[in-house]
Amino acid sequence: MLYKPHYYDAETLEIKTIADFIKALEEHEIQYVDFNFTDLRGKWQHTAQHIDTIDETMLKEGIYIDGSSIAGWKSINESDMKLIPDIKKVALDPFCSQPTIKVFCDVVDPVTNAPYKRDPRAIAKAAEAYLISTGIADTANFGPEAEFFVFDDVKIHVDMNKVGYEIDSEESPHNSGSHYEGGNSGHRPHVKGGYFPEAPIDSLSDIRAEMLSVMKRMGVPVEKHHHEVAPSQCELGILYSPLTDCADNLQLYKYTVHNVAHAYGKTATFLPKPIYGDNGSGMHCHQSLFKKKKPLFAGEEYADLSKDCLYYIGGIIKHARALNAFTNPSTNSYKRLVPGYEAPVLLAYSAQNRSASCRIPHASSPNGKRVEVRFPDPTANPYLAFSAMLMAGLDGIENKIHPGEAMDKNLYDLPEDELAGVPTVCGSLREAVEALRVDHEFLLKGNVFTLDTIDAYIGLKMEEIQAYETMPHPIEFMLYYSA
Repeated sequence: MLYKPHYYDAETLEIKTIADFIKALEEHEIQYVDFNFTDLRGKWQHTAQHIDTIDETMLKEGIYIDGSSIAGWKSINESDMKLIPDIKKVALDPFCSQPTIKVFCDVVDPVTNAPYKRDPRAIAKAAEAYLISTGIADTANFGPEAEFFVFDDVKIHVDMNKVGYEIDSEESPHNSGSHYEGGNSGHRPHVKGGYFPEAPIDSLSDIRAEMLSVMKRMGVPVEKHHHEVAPSQCELGILYSPLTDCADNLQLYKYTVHNVAHAYGKTATFLPKPIYGDNGSGMHCHQSLFKKKKPLFAGEEYADLSKDCLYYIGGIIKHARALNAFTNPSTNSYKRLVPGYEAPVLLAYSAQNRSASCRIPHASSPNGKRVEVRFPDPTANPYLAFSAMLMAGLDGIENKIHPGEAMDKNLYDLPEDELAGVPTVCGSLREAVEALRVDHEFLLKGNVFTLDTIDAYIGLKMEEIQAYETMPHPIEFMLYYSA
């Protein structure tokens, strides 16, 4: 390891009041309070306050930041924003050499003291409030399955005269003939051969276990870990929880994965398609609604679903292409969403069939009835993606949008005439952004998303699209240099 993190000094904190928070600072001899928030793209941001500045007034009133320095937020002439700590959502940071506690923050407009409409966490909370206001349900549970790759070396070149990347992992098949100082063991997964092999073929079991243990100590309810289909590809399982809390947990998930990998001298990425010719990383999202602890997705329809669950699926399918702008928000996302690599590109639903974009997993009880939406990927801003999917599903329930007949056959083997009748997800980020421009009314209900937020988000995505579309690609030189 590069350094010895404080993994095992961390523990789950149960904090309900400001007095509890201050007591925890004293008990753990905290030196810094890290104020964490999420930008519009989904990246976790932070600023640390020394313990000498922390008191009850600050914890109630928050701290000021420059909102104009955050991509997609305020302009320079109205830059002041406030971070209000949510003292019920905290974690001891096991990666800091100085004792540090992380606290999730809500972003507030200092003039009105109202939640900032472009704050992703505020949008998630507004989506949960809208759900309650509809009377349909009072809880939306989400359970994401975020996959990632762990590499040993990554080189990136983006210059006027040199564009390219090079990645390496000892576990990759291309290293079967490589020379290593201690010898080449020869044990590694083949292309598409990484799903569940034992050690020593699976060389990442210890690092995954450490990631999961660290997350648990940071307060994330955990479930499992395993190797994924591609060499160097992993998945950790966290338990479902209500929308905003789950999005918070996913931020802790990513933070832990990146930093445990770094501590091992490795590097982790949530890029959906870093490897050509092998499976990419998805983030299948399990979703369910409850009212007064009663599961609303269990019933007597197809696969023991309720009509409301079918309508929810109908809403997801109807708005899927607009959802792609949030659930698949990178240009790289659409290198994963192609047929042949288990990617769910076809907008259909089915019980247990993994080729459908909406799958109904087997459940042993009504409480387990849920929808697994399979097209999202882990570059998504979890607050925005979860909120947008909930709003699409609710639109389906409110307007009784039936998804049609289920498709229980392997969708990848459909004859071309049948395949032509099945709608698909977007083929590029530009398509997704254009779909969002046209189809966003369902997001505006309850003032959950605003036109201002959607416009700002589209502006950020267009910057990425233009950079991608105008940059010459190495394969263009191979294809056209001698034309």
